[in-house]
Amino acid sequence: MPETGTAEELEARRAPRVHKSLEERTRALEAEFHWEHAAPSYPAMRREAEPDTPLRTPFQRDRDRIVHSKAFRRLKSKTQVFIAPEGDHYRTRLTHTLETCMIARTAARALGLNEDLVEAIGYGHDLGHPPFGHIGEEVLDEALRDHADRSFRHNRHSLRVVDVLERDGRGLNLTEQVRDGILRHTGAERPGTLEGRLVRLVDRVAYINHDIDDAIRAGIIAPEDLPSQELELLGPTGAKRIDTLVSDVVAVSREANDIEQSEEIGGAMLRLRKFMFERVYLGAEARSEHERVRRTLRGLFEHYLKHPEEVPEVASGADDVQRITDWLAGMTDRFCIATFRRLALPEESRL
Repeated sequence: MPETGTAEELEARRAPRVHKSLEERTRALEAEFHWEHAAPSYPAMRREAEPDTPLRTPFQRDRDRIVHSKAFRRLKSKTQVFIAPEGDHYRTRLTHTLETCMIARTAARALGLNEDLVEAIGYGHDLGHPPFGHIGEEVLDEALRDHADRSFRHNRHSLRVVDVLERDGRGLNLTEQVRDGILRHTGAERPGTLEGRLVRLVDRVAYINHDIDDAIRAGIIAPEDLPSQELELLGPTGAKRIDTLVSDVVAVSREANDIEQSEEIGGAMLRLRKFMFERVYLGAEARSEHERVRRTLRGLFEHYLKHPEEVPEVASGADDVQRITDWLAGMTDRFCIATFRRLALPEESRL
């Protein structure tokens, strides 16, 4: 059967295909399919220049470096909300990170944003969280203010992890866009890219909804305790609420040329978040754990101030207080508890 088409089309089909590099194909695809406000994958902007690889975009390399890091693996044994819960189905800092990435990537694809950048920021945003979740962050901050007139914020420490502490003090040399998204996923300053702003918002979408699920499982709240007006607007289940919130972000952001929520849906999410702080994050159950966490982390901090030689040195040039902070913030919950018991309890009490 003879070929059909114009002479130009026939000639184009018969011409040998020219192999294009990953960078060329990525640039062409992004030019055609990405939102005009999306961050381009090329060129890579790193503090230390390095040649690109023909197999992965710069943001894919960042993602892989984060996922292969020790700090990422430790997230599986760090608290999300509940400290050492009795049950295998409660979220950890790692599962929170995975859920955040999945939701953010879905929204990024719908918006035509750079999915690889979103994924890299999402995987790295909580690497600097200390043991025991936000309670641990609060206690470590208090200890630093009391003893060294410094402060601790997990987002700043996440950046220190990828810049300085990983690879035995060499850091991961991530791109500036990923570093920016990690640092500014919380706090007063918004990220410079829409991808970073999306992860910042989706972080809340993820933890509010999965923490409701865990709080109900733990018996801290009952389904009927949840604010009815907000549930009527957002949805009765976690899956429905996430779908409502993401759909709203996608629709509103397109019109705003930025990452935004509608006043109605965004307001309902904030009221649901306020409920969670009052009943779960700062509720009676959480407060009962505060003193135990404070005694453990403060005890270790003060012990290491007296014995700084016991703290491993990962990054050269850090003073004793910074080395202690790096050491404690990197601990998992169980390692922190075990270390405190070893140092604070008489040997016969540990049998």
